[in-house]
Amino acid sequence: MDKFTTLTGVAAPLPIINIDTDMIIPKQYLKTIKRTGLGTALFSEMRYNEDGAENPDFVLNKSGYRNASIIVAGDNFGCGSSREHAPWALLDFGIRCVISTSFADIFYNNCFKNGILPLVVSPEQLKLLLDDAERGSNATLTVDLEAQTIRGPDGGELHFDIDPSRKQILLEGLDDIAGTLKSDPSITTFENKMAADRPWL
Repeated sequence: MDKFTTLTGVAAPLPIINIDTDMIIPKQYLKTIKRTGLGTALFSEMRYNEDGAENPDFVLNKSGYRNASIIVAGDNFGCGSSREHAPWALLDFGIRCVISTSFADIFYNNCFKNGILPLVVSPEQLKLLLDDAERGSNATLTVDLEAQTIRGPDGGELHFDIDPSRKQILLEGLDDIAGTLKSDPSITTFENKMAADRPWL
């Protein structure tokens, strides 16, 4: 998993409340177990018309936002079913950070497992960030995970809170397996002691 330290990129405004995982990646794309190739299907029901042509009104189809790496979204992002394909699709498109006032728990946890930073901010902070994100290709934000700050295009800075253990996971680029392997010496010591103390097990 790629490390997340500092991200500078275009932020796309998506001020929709209750964006669920079916909106992020519709059910017909869930047949694959690969983490790649889903970026073209991200938000497909909003990005494309019935004939398959791009919907020019959808934010990620607009010239200033095609290469967005940050989404500034409405409340309760990632609600609905627990599909891990949702963060896979976001990551495959190039999204490394989603900012909202709240996230569904399972989606929130899945983001950390896939190298995406889900940032919880206050409603007042979200309003400021949405204003910044409305600037098109000039809507550049810098997210500094180590310093826990978001810097806007005018140099204004916001602070965010994050659980220290989750922060460390992203800074080191650790998935669940890699995180467990960090404790391998302790696990091995425990197993050897158990084998010596209780050889019948």
